[in-house]
Amino acid sequence: MEAVLWVVLAVALAIGEAFTATFLIIFFAVGALAAAGVAALGAPLLLQVIVFAIVSGLSLAALRPLILRLQQSSGESGDTMFGIEALEGQHGLVLEEVAADHGMIKIDGEMWQARSFDGAEIYPPGERVRIIKVKGNTAIVWRDETPNL
Repeated sequence: MEAVLWVVLAVALAIGEAFTATFLIIFFAVGALAAAGVAALGAPLLLQVIVFAIVSGLSLAALRPLILRLQQSSGESGDTMFGIEALEGQHGLVLEEVAADHGMIKIDGEMWQARSFDGAEIYPPGERVRIIKVKGNTAIVWRDETPNL
C-alpha cells in the first residue's frame, strides 16, 4: 500500500513540474519512484523516506546543473550565437517604410519583415536601424545611433 502512495506522489509531482519551468520538482518525483521501489520490496517507512531524500538530492545535484546549462541561449552561455539569436544587435537598412504594423528591411542581404520597437516611430526607406529582437519572421527594430561608415 505504501508503494502505491509513493507512486501517486511521484505522478502528482511530475504533473506539478509540467506547470513550472524550473526543472526542480521532477527530481522529487524521481525520488518518490525510488521510494516506491523500496516500499514494494517491503522496506520500513524510515528507509523509504531516506531513499526518497537521497535519490532526490543526488539527482538534483547531478542533473539540474546540466539541464540548466543546456537551456541557456548561446549569448548567455558565452558560445557563438547562431540563427535568429545572431540577428539581435545587427544593423539593417530600411527598404519599405517601417512603422508599428508594416515594413521591410534588409539584413545581410536578406529581406525581413520589420516593425518599430515602440510602435510610435516611423523609419523611412534608406534609414539604418538596429534589430532589437526577432519575433517569428519579423524583426523588431530601433533607430541605429551609430554613424554611417
